[in-house]
Amino acid sequence: MKYLKIFIIVLFSLLYEKGLAQENYSFDMLGKLKTYSAKEIESSRWSIGGETLDRDYADYHAYKGYLGPSGAKRIRLQGGWAKCEQIKGVYDFEWLDQIIDDALSQGVQPWLQVSYGNPIYEGGGDAALAGGIPTSEEALEAWDQWVEAMVYRYKDKVNEWEIWNEPDISKKMSAEEFAAFHVRTGDIIKSIQPDSKIIALGLAGLSRTEYVKSILDILKAKNKLDQFDVLSFHGYNSVPERSYSAVAKLRELVSSFDPEIELWQGENGAPSTPKGQSVGAMTKYDWSEISQAKWVLRRMLGDMGHGVDVTSVFQISDMHYAMGDHLEGLNSKGLLKVASDGSIEKPKISYKAFQNTVSVFSGEISKIEKAEVLKEVNDLVVFSYTKKGVRGTAITLWIGGEKPEDLMDTELVNFTITHTKIKNPVFLNLMDGTVYALNEDNYTKNGKVLSFQKIPIGDWPIVILDKDWLELVNN
Repeated sequence: MKYLKIFIIVLFSLLYEKGLAQENYSFDMLGKLKTYSAKEIESSRWSIGGETLDRDYADYHAYKGYLGPSGAKRIRLQGGWAKCEQIKGVYDFEWLDQIIDDALSQGVQPWLQVSYGNPIYEGGGDAALAGGIPTSEEALEAWDQWVEAMVYRYKDKVNEWEIWNEPDISKKMSAEEFAAFHVRTGDIIKSIQPDSKIIALGLAGLSRTEYVKSILDILKAKNKLDQFDVLSFHGYNSVPERSYSAVAKLRELVSSFDPEIELWQGENGAPSTPKGQSVGAMTKYDWSEISQAKWVLRRMLGDMGHGVDVTSVFQISDMHYAMGDHLEGLNSKGLLKVASDGSIEKPKISYKAFQNTVSVFSGEISKIEKAEVLKEVNDLVVFSYTKKGVRGTAITLWIGGEKPEDLMDTELVNFTITHTKIKNPVFLNLMDGTVYALNEDNYTKNGKVLSFQKIPIGDWPIVILDKDWLELVNN
């Protein structure tokens, strides 16, 4: 029975790629959405994960040809103290130079994390997730020197620095110990690059508001809140919409210290393999390329709808964690499938879905806060937006509330939305980028009140938007 289920999941993914399992919309197809590379996009909120390169769990040079075309304007990288300094006092930055220079050449801005520990020093901490920070005098002095060397080296290329990753899941340090370590590191970064942006915590648990508050209290007491420009959070949930009440509490907390602190979703993704075939978050569930792509879309557009400033999808390629780390084995959260020899076997469905979303929702996007929705489906998620320099609005819709599934089932939904104006509405399936003309009997307009009838909606986001938002290519 188990193998039959896996076979069905794989079959649906293959069928979807061939367009056979896709919803057969009754609308007339206009063409495919044109996607843009990072160089063609001036600015956006979208980032892609390039983590674990410091431990060689992924290969940047295998996937770099897919980075710029993804459209992501940022890539999250880990600096890797233990990889840079394998002999005491001797730094090898060549591996990181190549990555940073190549990303920049493709129009993708790195944000660089200083982490993890370095076991060549006694008390140097662990070069692994959930490990400890350096604690001995020798190791702390070596850490300071490495951070200083890194910031000096990249200060003309990198302006956004993240201090450590998920310290809240480590049992080897207290919040107070990490706060002191954060201040120590932040002082070095700001002394060399005063206008830099410091990204704090990489918080694993969304509900750990007391942990965040304890860090902020210490920084405030030390007059170091300028080292907390951004709170980055992770918080994996198989139903993305269930994260946002906790995100709202985090926003309220950081705003009580400084309303200018930004909120970045720094690391989130879903596996693409059935239960038992991947390590990491959410692997107790069955996943496929289809459900992964749906999840990625819901996370991206859910973040945008709830005012998250930057969203980073974890990550661009599959990873293979090594023995001795917090995890061991394949982590299939990549948007690119990795072959056994480390090469890229193919882009997954989620890669195309990411491209489509980035291409539509880059630039200066503003949520229409006054928009109100009358709907017949309780779990229907609806947001509407304007885009600077583009006429009309865009409406994102999906049915949330449950984990995304592999079937492409839809239901016909009626809804009315206010304060939204679309002159020439079209229907965009973000999964594959197909654009359809809406029939006149599917919508009515009364000024800025739009009523839609019999719109096929499933558990993944689609967009109804003014055609002016899009550039089409022939199918």
